[in-house]
Amino acid sequence: MVRARPYVVAAALAGMLTLAGVVLGRIYADALLVQLVAGAAIGSVGAGLATRRLPSWSAAPVSTVLLVAYAGIGLKIAAGHAGVTTPFTTTVRDSLVNGIPRLLTAMIPVESTPDTVVVPMIATWLAGLAAVEVGVRARRVLLGTLTPAGLYAGALYVVGPNEGAAAGPTLGFAALAVTALAVSARRAAPPADMSGKARARTLAGSAAGLVAVLGLAAVVGPWISGQVDAAPVDPRRYVEPPQVDSLDESPLNRISGWMLAPKQQLFGFKPESAPTGKAKTVKVRLAVLSDYDGVTWRVGGVYRNAGRVLPEQTTLAGAAVTDVRQQFSIAGLTGRLLPAVATPTGVSGARVAYDADTGTLIRPESLTSGLTYTVTSRVQTPDLNMLPGAQSPSGDEVVRYLSVSDGVPDSVRRLADHLAEGNGGSYDRALAIQEFLAEHYRETADAPSGHAYPNLAYFLFGPRDQGGQEGTSEQFAASFALLARLTGLPSRVVVGFDAPAAGGEVTGGDAVAWPEVLFNDLGWVAFDPMPTSDDPTPVEQDFQPKPTTPPTTPPQTSAPVDPPSASASAVAAPVEAADGVPAGVVAGGTSGSLLVLLVVAALVVARLRRGLHRRRLYDGSPDQRIAGAWLEFTDALRLAGQPVPDHLSATELASYAAEPPAPRPGGLLRRAAPGAVAVLERSALKKTAPERTATAPGTDPDGTALESPEAQAPLPPLDQLVDALNTVGFAPGAADPGQADRAGAQAVAYAAALKERRSRWRRIWWSIHPGPLRWHRRRQVND
Repeated sequence: MVRARPYVVAAALAGMLTLAGVVLGRIYADALLVQLVAGAAIGSVGAGLATRRLPSWSAAPVSTVLLVAYAGIGLKIAAGHAGVTTPFTTTVRDSLVNGIPRLLTAMIPVESTPDTVVVPMIATWLAGLAAVEVGVRARRVLLGTLTPAGLYAGALYVVGPNEGAAAGPTLGFAALAVTALAVSARRAAPPADMSGKARARTLAGSAAGLVAVLGLAAVVGPWISGQVDAAPVDPRRYVEPPQVDSLDESPLNRISGWMLAPKQQLFGFKPESAPTGKAKTVKVRLAVLSDYDGVTWRVGGVYRNAGRVLPEQTTLAGAAVTDVRQQFSIAGLTGRLLPAVATPTGVSGARVAYDADTGTLIRPESLTSGLTYTVTSRVQTPDLNMLPGAQSPSGDEVVRYLSVSDGVPDSVRRLADHLAEGNGGSYDRALAIQEFLAEHYRETADAPSGHAYPNLAYFLFGPRDQGGQEGTSEQFAASFALLARLTGLPSRVVVGFDAPAAGGEVTGGDAVAWPEVLFNDLGWVAFDPMPTSDDPTPVEQDFQPKPTTPPTTPPQTSAPVDPPSASASAVAAPVEAADGVPAGVVAGGTSGSLLVLLVVAALVVARLRRGLHRRRLYDGSPDQRIAGAWLEFTDALRLAGQPVPDHLSATELASYAAEPPAPRPGGLLRRAAPGAVAVLERSALKKTAPERTATAPGTDPDGTALESPEAQAPLPPLDQLVDALNTVGFAPGAADPGQADRAGAQAVAYAAALKERRSRWRRIWWSIHPGPLRWHRRRQVND
């Protein structure tokens, strides 16, 4: 038994190291990682066991040489398994340099590639070397189990919340540790001459130790049990995933350039099976654009390194599912975005990064001519017969797809209200927008690029003889998505290509953008707002974007007036200045100059406010963007006339802001706007008693129903903003870009809803108020 003891301890240590690989392998797409970790565990422990009778200084060099050999073999196996074609020396160097960030930014399930297996292999080997030297050579088994325990804890940390509890491996790990300790324990017979007092002291010491252990268990046990249901930390939140440049962040800007070179070959498309339907083209996605700041539609994705197997998307109930494979050969397409049929579930032939929210693929390296890769996609075809009765979701999950920044032209808002009027169903509103754009606008290949608010306003209402009311699919898709959001429909823009269904070359003329709307139980449904006629109806015939006409004052019957006397005529005559210029002309010129100066100042302030808004929400680190979103929220409260108490915490201030201001004495009422969520604030009615009795209860003088503050729709939630601010305050640097995006979206949605509660003139003053430009600067100076 004594001779077998080192082998039993070594086997237990190797088993503990292997179980760490089993725990980590749960987030991998295949079993290669577990096999390589098990080999490293056996190799390192075996090397230490074989050299235990040699001088201690020789163990580390021998084990290091064996580690280099085993790492080379393991990387070679992983490279062949993943189909890596780069030179082996380059693969080894890249894996050693980028192993840790690649592992922590990889999409789950992680593919066993050289850069994702090298760190676990080396860590296992080093942990095994330390364990066998301490546990076998030095016979300190308890200390020898510390490195396997640390490796096991590290594996649990890397897995994080992406897998369930590892109950089985943990019990096995504990059993192996107990076995190693039990085998190494030595039984010593008590001395025969031990006195009774010595025996009593020994028993007392043992009892005291037992009491201490039980007391520690009573104190620490409840805390440990309370952590069982706590969600573990995901280390991926601390590692910045691959980023894209502006060319790939907004490929919608490239539509017009592709349309000007319609015969330029971009890539080749070859489906694995022949098409079964009658369609001559198939939609190939390049990018999904979910965020719009009034200037640019952007991807706004979080890309994580992915292997050949991608996460599976949720299958829609009742949808027909088809798996298709396509091969792409890049020709003239530039950037890093990879075209694919939605939604990809596997990629081979190219290393990719993947945004799971949108299904967008990028290649960390730029695209090169001749690159060939294969994509397996799962195409879901929902039952479109359910569309007429389908509704769109609402809530925090779709805030991103409903967000509209400040500065929407009034004419565009009125058009959205016009299209939503009488269309209560979500599909009805989407169909109304599609038909309006298809019937009133013309497609022009040489239309200039641009989809900011001014560009879309000119596209929708500009004169036809000056380039208005015509554009490429860029303007059609962007206008549809904006109008859809203004009518309460979650929408986004997709950039892609109409590829030949039977396969062939895809050129610049095949580039197209289309909008999508989200429906319950149906997912994202594409719409086609492109023109249906070469001679569309002018928009002026169906909609004229004129300002709202103020209510006219009813004519009053006046008493007969006597003919003016000579003295009255003299008073009514124009008063002239000393130099002969009428005083009215002088006053009018002065007033006109002041008015021009005020308009210029208002435009400057509005432009500065927009720049401040963009810097706060889109520039800097996630912590800075979250802080900027909070400033946008507090500025909205101040602009609404609500004080911002300094003594309230973030959570308390959000609860305080969720309640609309109480009605002022005298009857502050709000007018309900038909077909819209927004309400317009109006001042208290100042009437005489007879006038009040002439007006129906609950209406204003012109008979419009009034809505009290209690009957309004609640303000948008602020929970994501508060959570993000608390993260910045208590864990600086821990916030991620997605958290900053959600915080900014909630701040923008809240400010927009609060602004819409103001009267028309208060909304105008809201947009040009100079306060936000100086409020926080003054605070910084005072601080």
